[in-house]
Amino acid sequence: MGVKQVVRALDAFPRAEEHLLQKTKSGAFVSIVGMVIMSTLFLHELSYYLNTITVHQMAVDLRRGENLPIHINMTFPSLPCDVLSVDAIDMSGKHEVDLDTNIWKEFLQLRLNSEGHITGTEYLSDLVEKEHKYDDHKDNHDDSDNKVHLQGFDRDAENMIKRVKQALANGEGCRVYGVLDVQRVAGNFHISVHGLNIFVAQMIFGGTTHVNVSHIIHDLSFGPKYPGSHNPLDGTERILRGASGTFKYYIKIVPTEYRYLSKEVLPTNQFSVSEYFSPINEFDRTWPAVYFLYDLSPITVTIREERRNFLHFITRLCAVLGGTFALTGMLDRWMYRLLEAVMKKNSRSLVR
Repeated sequence: MGVKQVVRALDAFPRAEEHLLQKTKSGAFVSIVGMVIMSTLFLHELSYYLNTITVHQMAVDLRRGENLPIHINMTFPSLPCDVLSVDAIDMSGKHEVDLDTNIWKEFLQLRLNSEGHITGTEYLSDLVEKEHKYDDHKDNHDDSDNKVHLQGFDRDAENMIKRVKQALANGEGCRVYGVLDVQRVAGNFHISVHGLNIFVAQMIFGGTTHVNVSHIIHDLSFGPKYPGSHNPLDGTERILRGASGTFKYYIKIVPTEYRYLSKEVLPTNQFSVSEYFSPINEFDRTWPAVYFLYDLSPITVTIREERRNFLHFITRLCAVLGGTFALTGMLDRWMYRLLEAVMKKNSRSLVR
């Protein structure tokens, strides 16, 4: 027995001669159906393999000494920009009032329907950024200069009161947006009329109950967005139609790292939130505001993009295609035998 004969004996797929093969219409139909099924399953498996998956891992947050970026984009439909201020305070004792670095305001005139919903927005001015003014005067100011300064302050206050009252009568609002860079510790920031002198605020609004802090949160995030991210406060709309009050959003920030397939790392944060509204009556001394109170989780989440193993793809592909081929073969044999039995029965009835 030669080597060639030994090799041929190992052939698991022997070929029959052409004249011994019988092709049928039922076999052609089963073959077409099988090819369609196998092509569909192949494309599905290929798409399944090419799509990336995300794996979540948790660990203790070891980052220190970094700042926390807070991206703000909000609209206050019932308060002009002149009275709004952004204040921030954290647990380290740092307190900043009327922040204007990287914070911009845009004057808006909003159109509301009968139910109080915003139906349109008109920008009354171009982008307005507060200018930082530094006084370089000498310390030896005379008495006449001080008198002029005080008189100028009174005139400025009166002009601002008139301007704000006119803006309120015209239905002007304000859009506040920008980025706050705060220390990476628990704290809060709030948007309110707290930057006003209390007497000026009293002359403008006539009391705390007349300060309407209705607001729309277009975007609030604590870092850049990543694929699949969702900020729960985006699109939040709180419109007051009765008594005013203070809104408080309690935010739990979870440090997050997103690792792309390209090994690029994107440090960011995700968060959960719960909210509380406290109505204000005429005897309260506190002024309405919108508070965002945040705290950081000690656990960091790492989201890593991965692609499925190629060997798993080949294994699944072989199982799917092989199973379909075997099933169509069995179906072809059953259909052939069924048709053969029917034909034999018909031929016997004709002979009789």
